[in-house]
Amino acid sequence: MGKHSRENLVTVQYAQAGTSVSTNELGMREMQRRVYEQRNAEYLLIKAPPASGKSRALMFVGLDKLYNQGRTKVIVAVPERSIGGSFANTDLVTHGFFADWEVEPRNNLCTPGSSASKVEQFIRFMNSTDTILVCTHATLRFAFEKLTPADFNGTVLAIDEFHHVSADLDNSRLGALLRDIMSGSDAHIIAMTGSYFRGDAIPVLMPGDEAKFTPVTFNYYDQLNGYEYLKSLGIGHHFYQGRYTDTIGEVLDLDKKTILHIPNVNSGESTKDKIEEVGLILDTIGESVGEEEDTGIILVRRRDNGEILRVADLVDDTNQKARARTLAYLVDVASKDPDAVDIIIALGMAKEGFDWPFAEHALTVGYRASLTEIIQIIGRVTRDVEGKTHAQFTNLLAEPDAAQSEVTVSVNNMLKAITASLLMEQVLAQNFNFKAKKSGDDTNEPGVLKIAGLKEPSTDRVKQIVETDLNDLKAKILQDDTFARAAVGSVDAETTNKVLIPKIIREQYPDLTEAEVEEVRQRVVVDSVVKSGEVREVGDKRFIEMAHQFVNIDDLNINLIDKINPFQRAFEILSKSVTPSVLQLISDTIYATRIDMSLEEALALYPRVKSWVAVNGREPDRRSDNAEERQLADALLVARKAAADRRAELAAVQAAQQSPEGAHQ
Repeated sequence: MGKHSRENLVTVQYAQAGTSVSTNELGMREMQRRVYEQRNAEYLLIKAPPASGKSRALMFVGLDKLYNQGRTKVIVAVPERSIGGSFANTDLVTHGFFADWEVEPRNNLCTPGSSASKVEQFIRFMNSTDTILVCTHATLRFAFEKLTPADFNGTVLAIDEFHHVSADLDNSRLGALLRDIMSGSDAHIIAMTGSYFRGDAIPVLMPGDEAKFTPVTFNYYDQLNGYEYLKSLGIGHHFYQGRYTDTIGEVLDLDKKTILHIPNVNSGESTKDKIEEVGLILDTIGESVGEEEDTGIILVRRRDNGEILRVADLVDDTNQKARARTLAYLVDVASKDPDAVDIIIALGMAKEGFDWPFAEHALTVGYRASLTEIIQIIGRVTRDVEGKTHAQFTNLLAEPDAAQSEVTVSVNNMLKAITASLLMEQVLAQNFNFKAKKSGDDTNEPGVLKIAGLKEPSTDRVKQIVETDLNDLKAKILQDDTFARAAVGSVDAETTNKVLIPKIIREQYPDLTEAEVEEVRQRVVVDSVVKSGEVREVGDKRFIEMAHQFVNIDDLNINLIDKINPFQRAFEILSKSVTPSVLQLISDTIYATRIDMSLEEALALYPRVKSWVAVNGREPDRRSDNAEERQLADALLVARKAAADRRAELAAVQAAQQSPEGAHQ
């Protein structure tokens, strides 16, 4: 069974400092301490990764507001009932805090029952002397319809998984509710999210409202750097042709605890038979020798060394009772016993909902459009447990093939997957605090990089964007179609940094002045370039790798940084990972979207293309010095793109006819 031999696109090293898991005299971990320092804020926005302790951070702040800030009630709203358990009764006094978190059973509304009864219980709570309630986002919304904003005077409203809220008032009544409460009551609001990206690309709050929040950000680097055992994280890609089940053995390392995510049945990577795919994966591992009746765990004898591996199949849903037994086993036993399971095969599950801390390798087949989903998948393997020093995320991707009907889609997916990985690096790597370097200032501050010519944020709005929104902004930039072209080297660094990035900033924040746009642009570029480089200390000097050169940090200036395309590594990894012909295909596919020629013109030129090929024994090359050859090459690319688009349309129609219900999955 092959080890994953391809070079990682991203490798992040961590210091194993132990700070994010140790507690202070009040029983608070590092992230919780940071939040508690801002406990007096009227509006508090907490951004922190899964397993960092957000629930308990809220308990500490909520209790302080009840006991010391004159608040009378704390309402916690979670997106779904299953998450309500995170806010159950918790002993805090034993660990040094002044009070315990206690929820009366009648005030836990994350239990089975009708929405009407839940609303009645919510209103009863509001009119009682009870102090803490836990409910779903939906219950809060329905209850609010029978209440006024002023009814929330004196309360603390905590919204968990805040990225489910949206400022799009037509689509998100919760977003509208939050706005009404902010404008019509004195309620304190605590918003919490583990997501660094807004999946619907709609702002969570309007800029004016978001500016009212005090942000506390505990990023992935803070958390992972403060672990005891985990030392490094790798993000890599592996490309295949044909069926993924024929290649999976090259990337499935049987010596690592692995979560394997097979592709959605409606994706191009799927064979459309998920049960058969699991069977082929098991065959790749070895020989099935039995199944445990009480757990559903499949026992497979390894082909290479004869060892027995324990495999959990969460894909087969034909027997719901058996699947429930397997899930219960994973939750109750596998979460605590490292020998309970070796591989979990999943489809849509195992991203959230249960914890398997021993997982080391997340192997995901196919492109995932949601950045939040990628973060969740990575988060499954970055738990800190003894014996685990490295976590790995591998994305197995289909290599574009000129014969495919959906070659453009395949190319776009490949580029987006790679740029998504670069974005993950931005999220997972060390954060620096950037400051403008003043003349004669040679002092070194930990975690601070001083850059000559850097503009300091001149307004609170710019400060807020720089402190809380850089990842979202980078996501916008990297997902922009123009950046696909920039990634394969067709746009120079200065155009990327000084034209494309400011354009996207203006679209995202139309309220900014040109001076503010430039301040944000500089931060985006500086942050991206530094995070994609590597900082090294040699003696008493620090150097950073930029564009394959090590530059003395003391010599950093904005003009030097602007000459570097922060995302050029996408092209570099592509060129190393795929064959020259595939790279050519990718480049041609991107180029074809920019040709200023109609299909009618291309078809009119097609007889000349055929004659040219007959005479020259090859196809015309768009890179030729000859203008006529370039024109014929363009005509060929336009005709091929039109043919591929047509094949893709027909394939989509056929798929819809064969599986009418599948179109909605």
